[in-house]
Amino acid sequence: MPGLTTDGSALDALSDAVDEVNVLKGKLWHEEPEVEATKDKDSFRQYDNACERVKSFYKEQHEKQTVAYNIKARVDFKSHTRARMGIWQAMEMLNTLVDESDPDTDMSQIEHLLQTAEAIRRDGKPEWMQVAGLIHDLGKLLLFFGSEGQWDVVGDTFVVGCAFSDKNIYPETFEGNPDSRDAVYSSKYGIYEPNCGLENVMMSWGHDEYMYHVIKDQSTLPYEALAMIRYHSFYPWHRENAYMHLTNAKDMIALEAVRAFNPYDLYSKSNEPCDVEKLRPYYEGLIAKFFPPEIDW
Repeated sequence: MPGLTTDGSALDALSDAVDEVNVLKGKLWHEEPEVEATKDKDSFRQYDNACERVKSFYKEQHEKQTVAYNIKARVDFKSHTRARMGIWQAMEMLNTLVDESDPDTDMSQIEHLLQTAEAIRRDGKPEWMQVAGLIHDLGKLLLFFGSEGQWDVVGDTFVVGCAFSDKNIYPETFEGNPDSRDAVYSSKYGIYEPNCGLENVMMSWGHDEYMYHVIKDQSTLPYEALAMIRYHSFYPWHRENAYMHLTNAKDMIALEAVRAFNPYDLYSKSNEPCDVEKLRPYYEGLIAKFFPPEIDW
């Protein structure tokens, strides 16, 4: 297992800034879960305060997330196992990503995962959804597994291999991506067929896509949980209805699942600490229902 030498605090701070923008930039779908109804949204930093840092990040992400890079990332993923460990061990590894400079919260990564899962549990949602909440950010382990920068770990996701939607955040920053000038990649359908289904497209590589590929064949989680993991940062789709020309009927199930999950991710953050050791037996029991003791990362 590689040494933990990467600057996790910087990634964590950026990830929080991206979340804050997503909280503020649009109204969430469907009836409000308890976690959203009770959250004082004015307590989050305002969009303008995070804007320049987030915009600079997205400019780099949008310029570098090319088809060529995404093919390379998937080849690298399949070529070797980065680690072999259980889910709770992975959570403890991710727990090194603590941003001591973040003014909004000083909670650990485990606490964010547990707060998300606990909010889902309090609302009486099924065990598989609680597990989805518990593991949804574990793909940020990419930071330790050869990522090229923050731009291929966090941030809103989008489809590569076809025209970049103007519903993506800061759409003008795609002008620096060479795929935007490619005759095929810049066309409406690009390398895909109409309504081919999102299972058959390349999402921009990051913690969502990585985690989805890690667990899809190593767990018994249902399709809806896998969709929550893969698409929870796909805001142009689940918030703005972009890329619908690539979706099929099955994707509508995924869309409903992601929209139901999203508020728990965005609004569960709190400085009220979780009792990790008290909660651990319950969640280790849930993990065991859906995962073997160890999986390949």
